[in-house]
Amino acid sequence: MKTLRLLLAVLSVFTALPAGADHPTDLDHLLRQVREASSREAAVRKEREQRFLAGQADREKLLGEMREAVSRERARGESLKQRFESSEAELQALEADLALRTGNLGELFGTVRQAANDLHGTLRDSLVSAQFPGRAEWFDTLSSARQLPSITELERIWLLIQQEIGESGRVARFHTEVTGADGITHHAPVIRVGVFNAMSDGRYLQYIPDAGRLAELSRQPARRDRKLATALEGASEGYLPMIIDPSRGALLDLLVQAPTIEERIHQAGLIGYLIILLGMAGLMLVAWRLLHLGSVTRRIRKQLREPDAPSPHNPLGRVLLAVEDAKHNSTETIELQLDGAILRELPPLSRGQGLVKLLAATAPLLGLLGTVTGMIVTFQSISLFGTGDPKLMASGISQALMTTVLGLVVAVPLLFFHNLMAARSRALVQILDEQSAGIIASRREVPGD
Repeated sequence: MKTLRLLLAVLSVFTALPAGADHPTDLDHLLRQVREASSREAAVRKEREQRFLAGQADREKLLGEMREAVSRERARGESLKQRFESSEAELQALEADLALRTGNLGELFGTVRQAANDLHGTLRDSLVSAQFPGRAEWFDTLSSARQLPSITELERIWLLIQQEIGESGRVARFHTEVTGADGITHHAPVIRVGVFNAMSDGRYLQYIPDAGRLAELSRQPARRDRKLATALEGASEGYLPMIIDPSRGALLDLLVQAPTIEERIHQAGLIGYLIILLGMAGLMLVAWRLLHLGSVTRRIRKQLREPDAPSPHNPLGRVLLAVEDAKHNSTETIELQLDGAILRELPPLSRGQGLVKLLAATAPLLGLLGTVTGMIVTFQSISLFGTGDPKLMASGISQALMTTVLGLVVAVPLLFFHNLMAARSRALVQILDEQSAGIIASRREVPGD
C-alpha cells in the first residue's frame, strides 16, 4: 500500500515537471528533479505571500480612508437634514407672517386681475385704440403676473380708465392708416365721435381689433347719413346732428348689411321681374287713361259753358250735335238718338279699365306662384343639405316672400287706380245723362209736341 502511494506521488511530481525538463534516467535523478520542483514552488508561494502582505497594508489604509469619508458624509447629511428642518420651519413661519401682513392684498390682487381682463377686452375693441394704439397689450402681462401689482401699475390702470371715459364723450380728429373698400391701405384724416362712430372723407369706418386699424364699411349707410358725416368733418365749432351707434359699431355693421330694394327684387327672381313689368304696364296705362279723362273733362266743362256752340271734339258736343241733326223728329226719336249717342261715347270713356282690373287680379296670383316655387326650392335645399345651415334655405324663403310682397304692392295701387278711373268715367257719363235728360225735358215742354 505504501509503495502504491509513493508511486502516485512520483507520478504527480513527474506530471508537474516542465515540458522541456529532462526525462529522468534513474530513481536518484527523479528525486533530484522532485526536490528542485518543490523548492521552486515554495519560492513562488513565498513571493506571492510577500506581495499579498505588501498590498494588504495599502488596502487597509484605503479602507480606513473610505470609512472616514463615509463618517464625514453621514455627519454632513445629518447637518443638512437639521438645516432643512430648521429652514422649513422658518419658511412656514415666514409664510404665515406674509399671509398675516398681506391681509386684503390677496383680494386686491384678484380684483386687479379681473379688472385687467375686463378692461383689456374693452380697450382692445374700443375706437379710441385706433387713435392710441398699443394700450391693451400691457394688460396681457398684468393679467398673467403672479406677484402683487405695484402702485405704478395701479395708477396706470386708473389713468387708462379715466382716458376711456374722457374720450367716450369727445369728438377727436387724428391721422391714421385706413383700409379702403378696395383693400388698399392709406394714411387719411379721421374724425371720431366718442367710442361710437369713426368717419373719413364722408364714409363710415369700423375698427378691426385684430389688425389694429380702421377700415371702411363694405356698404355705407344711406345718403342722408353720409351727408351728416360730411357736414361734421367740415365743421370746426358749434353743434351738429349726428347718428351714433350705442353698440360701438355692431348695429351699424348689421344695418348696412341689410339688403337694398334692388337686392330684394333680385331675390324674387324671374316671377318678381314679371310682376314688376305688369305693374309698370298697368301704371303706364292708368297714367294714360287718367290724362285722357282729365282732358275730356276739361273739354266737357268748356262745352257746358258754351251749350249753343257744340263741338265734335268732346263727348257732350257730339251728343248735342246728334240732337241738332234730329231736332225735327219726335221726342221719342230724339230720346232714342240721345241714348245711342251716349252709348257710343261709353266705350272710349271706359277703355282700359278692364285691363287694369285684370292686371290687379293677376299680380297676387303671380305672387302666389312665386311663393309656391320658392317653397319648392326651400324643400329641395332641406332634402339635399338638411336644416343645419339656415342660409341654405334663405334663398327659397326670400323668393317666396318677396314675390308675395311684390304681387300685393302691384295689386293694391292698381285697384285704387281702377276705382279712380271708373269714378271719373261714371262722372262723365253722368254729365251726358243729365244733359240728355235736360234736352228731353225741354223738348217735352215745347207746345205741340
